[in-house]
Amino acid sequence: MHEEEAAAHGLRCAYQRIDLERLGLAAEALPDLLTAAERTGFAGVNVTHPCKQAVMPLLTDLSDEARAIGSVNTVVFAGGRRAGYNTDWSGFRQSVRDRLPGAGFGRVVQLGAGGAGAAIAYAMLDLGVRELVVVDTIHERAGSLANRLAAAYPGRVRAERDVSAALPGAEGLIHATPTGMSGHPGLPLPVSLLRRDLWVADVVYFPLETELLRAARQLGCRTLDGAGMAVSQAAEAFRLFTGLQADAGRMRSVFESFDASPSPGRDR
Repeated sequence: MHEEEAAAHGLRCAYQRIDLERLGLAAEALPDLLTAAERTGFAGVNVTHPCKQAVMPLLTDLSDEARAIGSVNTVVFAGGRRAGYNTDWSGFRQSVRDRLPGAGFGRVVQLGAGGAGAAIAYAMLDLGVRELVVVDTIHERAGSLANRLAAAYPGRVRAERDVSAALPGAEGLIHATPTGMSGHPGLPLPVSLLRRDLWVADVVYFPLETELLRAARQLGCRTLDGAGMAVSQAAEAFRLFTGLQADAGRMRSVFESFDASPSPGRDR
């Protein structure tokens, strides 16, 4: 998406993937990788799981949103400084606005409190959700996220241990964990907990139709796949890297051409 969008602006762009798993490295290698990218002359890097929080102490500057969310997915190198941003939250917010108009925002349950989950929770509170309930397999992580966001949105976000206790009365369900990705098949919760009157959003985008979304659609739920967030966050990252306004529609066309391609195995 970045390379083709740059070409449309008359620029040459090299967007290269640095895969920790393929390189046999852990997140501890991040300081060296970041320095190498900076010295090589990259304008910046996108950061994904498991480095969205680990990268923060290595940066000189943070956007207000990245600081509030506690997660960075875009780093810009300029003037000897490393500025961290989060474009996941605005990408998800735009996707909800575009694809779920009129969705109920009374109580929304979110599965996952990692780097992507933190950004999505921030986006939903910014959109006006009255009660956001965060559930994570590591309850302390959900509690930490809820406490951090409660400083800006008091009384509107809380953690819950059991999704079955959180869903009654909810209008929406957001899934923000790797479950359902290529390489991580399965469902993040029992299908029996889904209801026709729930809207269901999934941030996974390889594949676009996860087992969760398939089950939700079969019940008649309104659904939102991960394409909109993937494209919108990339468009904002492109602006940060280049100073140029991306054409999100053009980038989405490029993204949709990936549908039949092998999954790059990206994690959230």
